[in-house]
Amino acid sequence: MNSVLATKKVRLIMELRSLGITDARVLGAIERVPREAFLPDTFRDRAYENVALPVGHGQTISQPLVVAHMTEALEVGSRHKVLEIGTGSGYQAAVLAKLCRRVFTIERYRDLLKLAEERFAALRIHNITTRHGDGAEGWPEQAPFDRIIVTAAAAAVPPVLLQSLVDGGVLVIPVGEERRDQQLLRIRRKGEDFIREDLGGVRFVPLVGGLPRETTRRD
Repeated sequence: MNSVLATKKVRLIMELRSLGITDARVLGAIERVPREAFLPDTFRDRAYENVALPVGHGQTISQPLVVAHMTEALEVGSRHKVLEIGTGSGYQAAVLAKLCRRVFTIERYRDLLKLAEERFAALRIHNITTRHGDGAEGWPEQAPFDRIIVTAAAAAVPPVLLQSLVDGGVLVIPVGEERRDQQLLRIRRKGEDFIREDLGGVRFVPLVGGLPRETTRRD
């Protein structure tokens, strides 16, 4: 990392602290993951601005404050098995990988997933397992999970994700059909009860069911 980016990263960590992120493990993970490695070249000089940036297919790499807030809300432990719905650039998964035993992450866009896998390999992050698929259907073969995080807004909480939690597990998910009316929820499983906590308003791209049509190149 060049000195300019290094200085910007220090300022970002200080900004996150000032905005209420207090978990030292979360701040440490964000500090150790090079956000610029998860961005297209044209946006790398903006890697440590506290803004969301485009990564293709109408998807974004989330604002660092949102990543920190959701990760802190997830209460990830070092022995936890975590499911992420929506790999995107791979940045959130890389941050989680610094905090838990293993991350399982699902992405519906095959080329986004391939880029994320290349980034994980380049950074030698070996505790992330990826899958191309419909995140709204969860990952039943690997369930249950200690923690589940969803990085797109669902119209309603998918029941399959609730049932994929261990007893005592936590799900963090944005819910709401309109971007201006989305709430970040933290849901704790207590037996067959699910206790919801509203963590405030957010703006995410929608969680879309199914897989996109694959385009075929013709030369």
